[in-house]
Amino acid sequence: MRDKPDLSSLPSALQRVALTLRTIGAISLWVQAVLGVISTVILIFAAFSGSVGRQGAQASSQGTGFGIFFAICGVVAVGAGAYFALRYSRIGRDLLATNTAERPSKGETLQVIRLGLMVNMVGMLLTILGGFAIVGSILAKSVLQPQGALTTAIDPTRFVQPLDLFVVQANTNTIAAHFVGIAASIWLFNRVSR
Repeated sequence: MRDKPDLSSLPSALQRVALTLRTIGAISLWVQAVLGVISTVILIFAAFSGSVGRQGAQASSQGTGFGIFFAICGVVAVGAGAYFALRYSRIGRDLLATNTAERPSKGETLQVIRLGLMVNMVGMLLTILGGFAIVGSILAKSVLQPQGALTTAIDPTRFVQPLDLFVVQANTNTIAAHFVGIAASIWLFNRVSR
């Protein structure tokens, strides 16, 4: 078990930065993890349900396929962003080490924060591209829906399904997770670079 370090010998500015890294890192980690898990479950369910991607219109099906691919890439990037949030917390813990040789330097800390910011930015871009494709394909399905009383005899996959909207929700959750990662990284970058 690790002994608690004597914090009285550490500068108060270093203590504040370490506490900020640990707190913001933990909050960012948990928010990204929860939103990422929810999005992953929805996307796995959508991929194996068979109704997403089997639309009547070929262009609509291709749009959904690309959208889900980019959405999955965005979820993978959420996992990487959550890893960086965990690293922020660990750096905060390491900054409290009594041995100065064990503490990460300011430059190393800023580099990790920059990498976390870039991962979340790229992930958000991929997720937004997926959102464009998914919403476009759902819009195409809704515009191409036949109107009238005979619509029950037509293939039901040509209609907008509730699962289609769950995929939009998963994509929105992923964007929110990336936003939290970006906000945390920018906040930490400003605090550490002072």
